[in-house]
Amino acid sequence: MRLIIISGRSGSGKSSALNLLEDEGYYCIDNLPVALIPDLVTHLKKGGHPSGDKVALCIDARNSSSDLTVLTYLVEGEHPGVDIEVIYLDADNDKLIKRFSETRRRHPLSNKEIGLAEAINREQKMLEPIANIATLTIDSSDMSLHDLRDAIKSRLVDKKGSSISIQFQSFGFKHRIPNDADLVYDIRILPNPHWDPALRILTGLDQPVIDFLDGQAQVDSMYEDIRGYLEKWLPAYQDSNRSYITIAIGCTGGQHRSVYMVERLAKYFASRFDNVQVRHREMPKQN
Repeated sequence: MRLIIISGRSGSGKSSALNLLEDEGYYCIDNLPVALIPDLVTHLKKGGHPSGDKVALCIDARNSSSDLTVLTYLVEGEHPGVDIEVIYLDADNDKLIKRFSETRRRHPLSNKEIGLAEAINREQKMLEPIANIATLTIDSSDMSLHDLRDAIKSRLVDKKGSSISIQFQSFGFKHRIPNDADLVYDIRILPNPHWDPALRILTGLDQPVIDFLDGQAQVDSMYEDIRGYLEKWLPAYQDSNRSYITIAIGCTGGQHRSVYMVERLAKYFASRFDNVQVRHREMPKQN
């Protein structure tokens, strides 16, 4: 059976993720005390689960630090018949502050002595034991609610069997490096279509930009180097029981070169792995 544990900082989208999994047929438990999880796992191993073989639970920082540490031993232990995954959601501090300000909700760790910004920082430190053992981290900073639900569905719900889930993500360095990237490639050194007025308004999905980059020897050389590295090492990630990997390709604005390279790499590796997804972070409508 499959047990998904969702955690992360308040305001990052935990409730939305749990709701999506419930819509997809998971038996969901919200705010379960960590101390109860070992008994739950024992119960599930005996076949005592109420909704088939899919269970999801959400835990937050309102647990003792010792309980959160115990969770590390639980997840890293052997549980025949139970596949445990830990999904950690996060967002940058400015986005979290904005979300709480817009909704006028109180942060669970804030009070008369602790303001919102301090509560957000405290929560990050408290949740470090979970963040460190997460099998998948999702940065929701630049995601709408719809985008987040799509990300959860494509990476968790639609994941095929035990095959590694690979996401190629384009981004722009001027908008910051993705927090959830496992591997980051900087391709700003490549010829930039932005400087051609006819190509500037287009993206790496448009044929004129593709033709421009296809004709550059540096682009081919960079592609071959990245492809060669991934072709050699992705099977090793998979053999080490790695369930997810996010490969981020960055250019300056995240519109031309990184989009082109992500599409080219994803097309190649989609013929070699079952679970390959694409996300263009600076082009949300293309998700």
